[in-house]
Amino acid sequence: MNLLTHAKSRLTTVFMLLALVLLTAACGGSASNEPASTKETAAAEGNASSGSTDALPQEIRIGYQVSPNGELVAKALGLAEKKFPGVKISWLKFDSGRDVNTAIASGSIDFGLVGTPPGASGIAQGLPNKVYYIHDVIGESEALVVQEKSGIQSLQDLAGKTIATTFGSTSHFSLLSALGQAGVDPASIKLIDMQAPDLLAAWQRGDIDGAYTWQPVQSKLLAEKGKVIVTSKEVADKGALTGEFGVVHDDFIAKYPEAVKQYIDVLDEGTKYYRDHPEEAAEALSKELGLSPEETLKAMNEITVLDKAAQSDPKYLGTPEQPGAFAALLKQTADFLVEQQSIKSAPELDVFQKALLSDLYAP
Repeated sequence: MNLLTHAKSRLTTVFMLLALVLLTAACGGSASNEPASTKETAAAEGNASSGSTDALPQEIRIGYQVSPNGELVAKALGLAEKKFPGVKISWLKFDSGRDVNTAIASGSIDFGLVGTPPGASGIAQGLPNKVYYIHDVIGESEALVVQEKSGIQSLQDLAGKTIATTFGSTSHFSLLSALGQAGVDPASIKLIDMQAPDLLAAWQRGDIDGAYTWQPVQSKLLAEKGKVIVTSKEVADKGALTGEFGVVHDDFIAKYPEAVKQYIDVLDEGTKYYRDHPEEAAEALSKELGLSPEETLKAMNEITVLDKAAQSDPKYLGTPEQPGAFAALLKQTADFLVEQQSIKSAPELDVFQKALLSDLYAP
């Protein structure tokens, strides 16, 4: 049996259940120029404004990706800076989840955003982080886009073609899953590893026939005579779900648990603004994404964003007494990565369950 086909069959049972509930869910500035405070009084002022009894750090380092979700809205509107007066907020941009994993491992960021495959890989490999927030479920915002001149009309036409994606990412996972679902041997395709920002230049040079990637690069490829062959929503409908979630460094959550809760409130505010004021949010996000407001609004409609209230749902993080189904998704994703030889081994389900910080949402 083809390796990917075998992996698909193992994933289908859990993923189909998760895809059904997740994809129908209805709920879903740059670094501060102010100097970091070196006095405890500044932290105390921040605590007084937020009601926290814990000391706040002098700096919060947020590893973000350019994805059209609630966290990027929070960045664009300066919501974290408003929430943490007297604390330096450093927004550090990353091009992929694997780079976020590297930053977490080195201790150079406190919060990071990853997709399900790199996130599952990080947990499986024992990185010092925990899952504190599920940002969104990926739908049409990731897709396989091919050059119109390539002659590619379906996945079966990819044999002998050069396709780029970011290895270890949600796009890579969805591409391999799509090939398995269609019975296409990935060995028949020249798959190359490329970061999302580099894809457009490679596309314009004619170095690649297509790319499986996310927004905003996807829209830019479509504007350069590209067409969609398959989307991650279609792949998920057949059992291979992907999403984006936040991780927090173990040291940070241990020292500043109230700061983590307050940052969750920042994300909740950004997500609600995203949903309640889509046109205004699109205007703010367009500057971050490098797209027009109209293109940005389209990208926003291609994912399902989740707010704070959704996190403790059994479909997501769940509760400490009953860990959510998201842990099973991460476990199955890690098993798939083992079969793809991306990681050496995957731990048991309870390791992924213990990685979910569902207690942050206790009443």
